[in-house]
Amino acid sequence: MVFPNRLFPTPIAVAVELWDLALHGKLIADLGKTLYRAMVAFLIAMAIGTAIGIALGRVRWADRLFASWVVVGLNLPAIVIAIALYIWLGLTEMALITAVVLNKVPLVVVTVREGVRSFSRDYDELAAAFRMPFARRLRFIFVPQLMPFVLAAARTGLSLIWKIVLVFEVLGSDGGVGFRVSVFFQFFDITGLLAYTVAFILVVLAFEYLVMRPIERRVLRWRPAQA
Repeated sequence: MVFPNRLFPTPIAVAVELWDLALHGKLIADLGKTLYRAMVAFLIAMAIGTAIGIALGRVRWADRLFASWVVVGLNLPAIVIAIALYIWLGLTEMALITAVVLNKVPLVVVTVREGVRSFSRDYDELAAAFRMPFARRLRFIFVPQLMPFVLAAARTGLSLIWKIVLVFEVLGSDGGVGFRVSVFFQFFDITGLLAYTVAFILVVLAFEYLVMRPIERRVLRWRPAQA
């Protein structure tokens, strides 16, 4: 506000640009494309990662066999996976979503695996003593212990997916927030870039407080309240 410049737009200028892009630009369409890609990749990665994490947590020989590959997946640069898939599959939606999934799955696997390893044996013994059927044991013992780790994987994974999707859209896509940011960069349009950034932050905050936290409160309502 004190030193207004083309490269340092004021908050008012950014707000006006945000409003104009939402009404007359492609902001809504770009946000929709980015959110669609992020949500599809998130759901696929959570399903695959949770299944693999449970398997590695319960089957020790499988964990010893594949643990090194999980470490490789955690540390393999995301940009390498994206470029390789773009070369193999072309600049397609499938290549982008697949690249995001491959980057997210190892994180989910590690979190869920550690959650399964931390399960209390006392509950298993209690279920055996009461001869609980498998369905009830799964519902009342296994799932409640696992859910905090699944939610942790979901929250950390979402924060990673938002950023990865944008980077991959910059590399190559036909739309989305990352694609539009790369266009603004080419024209040194800082006002448009900040407007898209603010819009994306608002969407992320809305998802956190309107979706993730209510789900967390509902799923974990069985846990005792902290003093």
